[in-house]
Amino acid sequence: MTDEIPEPPWRAAKRRSAPRVALDRDAIVEAALAVLDRDGYDGLTMRRVAEQLGTGAGALYWHVANKEELLQLLIDRVSSEIELPEPDPARWQEQLKEFAREMRRVLKRHRDVARITLGRIPIGPNLVRFVEWQLSLMRAAGVPDRTAALVGDLLALYVGAHVYEESLPFASPSGDDAPPHQFVAMIRDYFASLPADRFPNTVALADELTSGGPDERFEFGLDVIVRGLAARAS
Repeated sequence: MTDEIPEPPWRAAKRRSAPRVALDRDAIVEAALAVLDRDGYDGLTMRRVAEQLGTGAGALYWHVANKEELLQLLIDRVSSEIELPEPDPARWQEQLKEFAREMRRVLKRHRDVARITLGRIPIGPNLVRFVEWQLSLMRAAGVPDRTAALVGDLLALYVGAHVYEESLPFASPSGDDAPPHQFVAMIRDYFASLPADRFPNTVALADELTSGGPDERFEFGLDVIVRGLAARAS
Protein backbone atom coordinates (compact mmCIF):
# COMPACT_ATOMS: atom_id res chain seq x y z
CA MET A 1 0.00 0.00 0.00
CA THR A 2 1.53 3.26 -1.14
CA ASP A 3 -0.83 5.74 0.54
CA GLU A 4 0.96 8.02 3.00
CA ILE A 5 0.44 7.04 6.59
CA PRO A 6 -1.34 9.85 8.46
CA GLU A 7 0.76 11.77 10.95
CA PRO A 8 -0.25 11.86 14.62
CA PRO A 9 -2.60 14.84 15.08
CA TRP A 10 -0.15 16.81 17.23
CA ARG A 11 2.58 16.53 14.60
CA ALA A 12 0.21 17.34 11.77
CA ALA A 13 -0.90 20.46 13.63
CA LYS A 14 2.66 21.68 13.69
CA ARG A 15 2.97 21.16 9.97
CA ARG A 16 -0.14 23.25 9.42
CA SER A 17 1.55 26.30 10.95
CA ALA A 18 1.89 29.44 8.88
CA PRO A 19 4.71 29.44 6.33
CA ARG A 20 7.93 31.15 7.30
CA VAL A 21 8.43 34.74 6.24
CA ALA A 22 11.40 35.70 4.13
CA LEU A 23 14.22 36.15 6.59
CA ASP A 24 16.18 39.38 6.40
CA ARG A 25 17.24 42.03 8.87
CA ASP A 26 14.09 44.13 8.47
CA ALA A 27 11.87 41.11 9.08
CA ILE A 28 13.86 40.24 12.20
CA VAL A 29 13.54 43.78 13.56
CA GLU A 30 9.78 43.83 12.93
CA ALA A 31 9.44 40.47 14.68
CA ALA A 32 11.52 41.72 17.60
CA LEU A 33 9.30 44.79 17.88
CA ALA A 34 6.21 42.58 17.98
CA VAL A 35 7.77 40.50 20.77
CA LEU A 36 8.80 43.63 22.66
CA ASP A 37 5.32 45.16 22.42
CA ARG A 38 3.80 41.90 23.64
CA ASP A 39 6.30 40.64 26.23
CA GLY A 40 8.37 43.67 27.19
CA TYR A 41 12.12 43.96 27.49
CA ASP A 42 12.47 41.10 29.96
CA GLY A 43 10.63 38.79 27.57
CA LEU A 44 12.62 39.79 24.49
CA THR A 45 14.96 36.92 23.60
CA MET A 46 16.48 35.75 20.35
CA ARG A 47 14.54 32.51 20.75
CA ARG A 48 11.21 34.31 20.99
CA VAL A 49 12.05 36.47 17.99
CA ALA A 50 12.87 33.30 16.05
CA GLU A 51 9.58 31.75 17.13
CA GLN A 52 7.77 34.86 15.95
CA LEU A 53 9.35 34.30 12.53
CA GLY A 54 8.81 30.54 12.54
CA THR A 55 12.49 29.69 12.42
CA GLY A 56 15.37 28.75 14.71
CA ALA A 57 17.40 31.23 16.73
CA GLY A 58 20.57 30.28 14.88
CA ALA A 59 19.13 31.61 11.62
CA LEU A 60 18.93 35.12 13.09
CA TYR A 61 22.69 35.38 13.53
CA TRP A 62 23.23 35.43 9.76
CA HIS A 63 21.59 38.87 9.80
CA VAL A 64 22.08 40.24 13.34
CA ALA A 65 25.36 39.79 15.22
CA ASN A 66 23.83 39.56 18.71
CA LYS A 67 21.02 40.84 20.92
CA GLU A 68 22.76 44.17 21.54
CA GLU A 69 22.83 44.90 17.83
CA LEU A 70 19.16 43.94 17.65
CA LEU A 71 18.35 46.42 20.42
CA GLN A 72 20.18 49.16 18.53
CA LEU A 73 18.21 48.30 15.41
CA LEU A 74 14.98 48.35 17.39
CA ILE A 75 15.65 51.86 18.68
CA ASP A 76 16.35 53.07 15.16
CA ARG A 77 13.24 51.31 13.83
CA VAL A 78 10.97 52.96 16.40
CA SER A 79 12.68 56.29 15.73
CA SER A 80 11.51 56.06 12.12
CA GLU A 81 7.98 56.80 13.38
CA ILE A 82 9.00 60.22 14.66
CA GLU A 83 7.97 62.92 12.20
CA LEU A 84 10.20 65.94 11.66
CA PRO A 85 8.96 69.27 10.30
CA GLU A 86 11.03 71.45 8.00
CA PRO A 87 13.43 73.38 10.27
CA ASP A 88 12.18 76.90 10.96
CA PRO A 89 14.83 78.89 12.90
CA ALA A 90 12.27 81.61 13.65
CA ARG A 91 10.32 79.02 15.68
CA TRP A 92 13.26 76.97 16.92
CA GLN A 93 12.19 76.90 20.56
CA GLU A 94 8.69 75.70 19.79
CA GLN A 95 9.98 73.23 17.21
CA LEU A 96 12.32 71.67 19.76
CA LYS A 97 9.38 71.28 22.14
CA GLU A 98 7.25 69.77 19.37
CA PHE A 99 10.05 67.32 18.59
CA ALA A 100 10.32 66.27 22.25
CA ARG A 101 6.54 65.80 22.47
CA GLU A 102 6.57 63.70 19.31
CA MET A 103 9.44 61.60 20.66
CA ARG A 104 7.53 61.03 23.88
CA ARG A 105 4.39 60.04 21.99
CA VAL A 106 6.24 57.48 19.87
CA LEU A 107 8.20 56.01 22.77
CA LYS A 108 4.99 55.54 24.76
CA ARG A 109 3.48 53.70 21.81
CA HIS A 110 5.97 50.82 22.13
CA ARG A 111 6.47 48.95 25.37
CA ASP A 112 9.87 49.32 27.05
CA VAL A 113 11.59 51.09 24.14
CA ALA A 114 12.30 54.06 26.41
CA ARG A 115 13.95 51.65 28.85
CA ILE A 116 16.17 50.30 26.08
CA THR A 117 17.37 53.78 25.10
CA LEU A 118 18.82 54.45 28.57
CA GLY A 119 22.47 53.54 28.98
CA ARG A 120 23.04 53.26 25.23
CA ILE A 121 24.30 55.58 22.51
CA PRO A 122 22.18 54.36 19.60
CA ILE A 123 23.32 55.29 16.12
CA GLY A 124 21.46 54.54 12.93
CA PRO A 125 20.03 56.13 9.78
CA ASN A 126 16.95 57.55 11.51
CA LEU A 127 18.85 58.78 14.54
CA VAL A 128 21.42 60.55 12.37
CA ARG A 129 18.46 62.25 10.69
CA PHE A 130 17.49 63.72 14.08
CA VAL A 131 21.03 64.90 14.73
CA GLU A 132 21.17 66.79 11.45
CA TRP A 133 17.72 68.29 11.98
CA GLN A 134 18.50 69.54 15.47
CA LEU A 135 21.87 70.98 14.47
CA SER A 136 20.51 72.78 11.42
CA LEU A 137 17.69 74.24 13.50
CA MET A 138 19.80 75.46 16.41
CA ARG A 139 22.86 76.69 14.52
CA ALA A 140 20.63 78.81 12.28
CA ALA A 141 19.03 80.23 15.44
CA GLY A 142 22.41 81.29 16.84
CA VAL A 143 22.85 78.56 19.43
CA PRO A 144 26.62 78.06 19.99
CA ASP A 145 28.07 74.97 18.36
CA ARG A 146 29.11 73.29 21.62
CA THR A 147 25.64 73.79 23.09
CA ALA A 148 23.98 72.56 19.90
CA ALA A 149 26.21 69.48 19.92
CA LEU A 150 25.32 68.54 23.51
CA VAL A 151 21.61 69.28 23.59
CA GLY A 152 20.59 66.26 21.50
CA ASP A 153 21.87 63.90 24.19
CA LEU A 154 20.27 65.98 26.93
CA LEU A 155 16.88 66.03 25.21
CA ALA A 156 16.94 62.30 24.43
CA LEU A 157 17.91 61.48 28.01
CA TYR A 158 15.17 63.70 29.43
CA VAL A 159 12.43 62.26 27.21
CA GLY A 160 13.60 58.66 27.54
CA ALA A 161 13.86 58.81 31.34
CA HIS A 162 10.50 60.55 31.64
CA VAL A 163 8.73 57.97 29.47
CA TYR A 164 10.43 55.09 31.25
CA GLU A 165 9.30 56.38 34.65
CA GLU A 166 5.78 56.82 33.28
CA SER A 167 5.76 53.14 32.32
CA LEU A 168 6.54 51.99 35.86
CA PRO A 169 3.85 51.24 38.44
CA PHE A 170 3.46 53.88 41.10
CA ALA A 171 5.25 52.55 44.18
CA SER A 172 3.68 53.32 47.55
CA PRO A 173 6.13 54.60 50.18
CA SER A 174 4.39 52.32 52.70
CA GLY A 175 4.27 49.29 50.44
CA ASP A 176 0.46 49.24 50.49
CA ASP A 177 -1.56 48.30 47.45
CA ALA A 178 -3.60 51.47 47.06
CA PRO A 179 -4.46 53.90 44.24
CA PRO A 180 -1.73 56.42 43.32
CA HIS A 181 -3.78 59.40 44.47
CA GLN A 182 -3.77 57.96 47.99
CA PHE A 183 0.04 57.66 47.91
CA VAL A 184 0.32 61.29 46.84
CA ALA A 185 -2.07 62.34 49.59
CA MET A 186 0.08 60.49 52.14
CA ILE A 187 3.18 62.36 50.99
CA ARG A 188 1.33 65.69 50.96
CA ASP A 189 0.06 65.14 54.51
CA TYR A 190 3.57 64.24 55.67
CA PHE A 191 5.01 67.44 54.21
CA ALA A 192 2.22 69.49 55.80
CA SER A 193 2.79 67.83 59.19
CA LEU A 194 6.48 68.76 59.43
CA PRO A 195 7.51 71.32 62.07
CA ALA A 196 6.86 74.66 60.43
CA ASP A 197 9.68 76.36 62.27
CA ARG A 198 12.24 73.98 60.75
CA PHE A 199 10.62 73.34 57.36
CA PRO A 200 8.62 76.53 56.63
CA ASN A 201 8.95 76.29 52.85
CA THR A 202 8.13 72.60 52.61
CA VAL A 203 5.02 73.07 54.75
CA ALA A 204 3.94 76.15 52.80
CA LEU A 205 4.33 74.39 49.46
CA ALA A 206 3.00 70.95 50.43
CA ASP A 207 0.21 71.22 47.84
CA GLU A 208 2.50 72.50 45.09
CA LEU A 209 5.09 69.79 45.73
CA THR A 210 2.55 67.01 45.27
CA SER A 211 0.35 68.39 42.49
CA GLY A 212 0.62 68.08 38.72
CA GLY A 213 0.51 64.97 36.58
CA PRO A 214 3.05 63.58 34.09
CA ASP A 215 2.02 65.93 31.28
CA GLU A 216 2.42 69.09 33.36
CA ARG A 217 5.73 67.94 34.80
CA PHE A 218 7.02 66.94 31.37
CA GLU A 219 6.14 70.34 29.93
CA PHE A 220 7.76 72.11 32.88
CA GLY A 221 11.06 70.28 32.39
CA LEU A 222 10.93 70.83 28.65
CA ASP A 223 10.36 74.55 29.12
CA VAL A 224 13.31 74.80 31.53
CA ILE A 225 15.59 73.07 29.01
CA VAL A 226 14.54 75.23 26.08
CA ARG A 227 14.73 78.45 28.11
CA GLY A 228 18.24 77.50 29.12
CA LEU A 229 19.18 77.00 25.46
CA ALA A 230 17.63 80.34 24.56
CA ALA A 231 19.79 82.06 27.18
CA ARG A 232 22.86 80.72 25.37
CA ALA A 233 21.72 81.72 21.89
CA SER A 234 23.22 84.83 20.32
